[in-house]
Amino acid sequence: MLEHHSELISVSQMYKADAAAIAAGVPGVTLMENAGQAIFDAIVARWSPCSVLVLCGPGNNGGDGFVVARLLKAAGWTVDLALLGEVARLTGDAATHAKRWLGPVLTFDPIMIDGKALIVDAIFGAGLSRPLDGRAAMMARAVNRAVGQGAAEVIAVDIPSGISGDSGAELGDLSLNARLTVTFFRPKIGHLLLPGRDAAGELVVADIGIPDDVLLGLEITCQRNEPALWLERFPRRTSGSHKYTSGHALVIGGSEMTGAARLGARAAMRIGAGLVSIAAAREALQIYALSSASVITLANDSVEDLENLLRDPRKNAVLIGPGHGVGPKLRESVLAVLRRQRATVLDADALSVFGPDPESLFDAMGSNVVLTPHDGEFRQLFADIEGDRLSRARAAAARCGAIVVLKGSDSVIAAPDGSAVINDNASADLATAGSGDVLAGLITGLMAQGMPPFEAAAAGVWIHGETGRRLGPGLISEDLPEAIPEVLNSLLTGF
Repeated sequence: MLEHHSELISVSQMYKADAAAIAAGVPGVTLMENAGQAIFDAIVARWSPCSVLVLCGPGNNGGDGFVVARLLKAAGWTVDLALLGEVARLTGDAATHAKRWLGPVLTFDPIMIDGKALIVDAIFGAGLSRPLDGRAAMMARAVNRAVGQGAAEVIAVDIPSGISGDSGAELGDLSLNARLTVTFFRPKIGHLLLPGRDAAGELVVADIGIPDDVLLGLEITCQRNEPALWLERFPRRTSGSHKYTSGHALVIGGSEMTGAARLGARAAMRIGAGLVSIAAAREALQIYALSSASVITLANDSVEDLENLLRDPRKNAVLIGPGHGVGPKLRESVLAVLRRQRATVLDADALSVFGPDPESLFDAMGSNVVLTPHDGEFRQLFADIEGDRLSRARAAAARCGAIVVLKGSDSVIAAPDGSAVINDNASADLATAGSGDVLAGLITGLMAQGMPPFEAAAAGVWIHGETGRRLGPGLISEDLPEAIPEVLNSLLTGF
């Protein structure tokens, strides 16, 4: 498995990588043999010999399946192989490897699944662009029934059949669900986006002989979110550090739902901001003051009050929106913050309040702004943008000229230039009230310390996910800030 490569590639980029490797002198038949060998190695490392059914499609994925079947049979496993189509219609490297399989080639029939402990899905790869139909759909339904009954497990070649390699979407309403997926060279985008990530199960990325320098010609713009991408820009204390060198985060709090701003402020403090202030109406200040001895409370009864607070340049990062309540004052407050061109995180109500007129928000934003919408808030601001999560986040970032964090279990962080990262470490246990407020505070605290917006957003999302993973079932949002020091200690000492 390739452990330290963050690049995610599209289906078309994978085709180019294959072609570049062949042009560089690696025969296609060798690439296919290596792919089959990698799948075989992954299987024998995880299962003892048993009865296996290899389902081959009519393309190169099927060719990989012929290699796997041959290697398993040579190792003493009981193997049946079925082909979608006819051997005589196979071409190229797939035809070559089909000839090397000396056993019978069966026709797709659900009855052959009976008694098979493992099913190798080599029907279609990441390049499939249409729903499963005909015999492929018939077999997929039968396989899913066997898996659901606990009678069989699936090993997918490249990506489970029925899943788009570019979007992770299920093509139609049918796909296979794998226990293990073996892909090649680099993960595909669809391996990280849901539901593709869940369908793939454990993901192994195998080296099949494509040179790494092929990447230079692929113009990679999407990567898996991991510390290697942003750790060099991560703020660190030195012997000369003090609170004023670590930034001053200003959180604009609401008067009724005070918990959201308090969570954001606590997270900004825990991630390392030197000072954190909450600005709120006087009627709510006592609640904020009693919530934390570390947080400064400031009166903010009007937009004019906020503008006066922002005259202090030391307040260099602002979080506005969580728990604020939608209304004219919030709208004007957001615009007042943006006029000062501070590093800014717009979350929750600060996004929803511009739903009727998103262009007025976009016109006011600079490049040091991060938007953190969930899907509902995203639709309010970008109602006409459709497609998969990566495409939508990229289009939104290009339109508004800021960093967009499209939140979810597969959060996408996108920049206006098309650069993007996909996050895959978020635990389902993070689906609890206030979790997003903590994330907004993390990003704000990192920006207060001088981390660039894109890297701050990526780091905040990853740390948020890692904290949730470590806390596990039963976590509530208040737990998250208190667990951040342990995550930071691991992060900054190399785990």
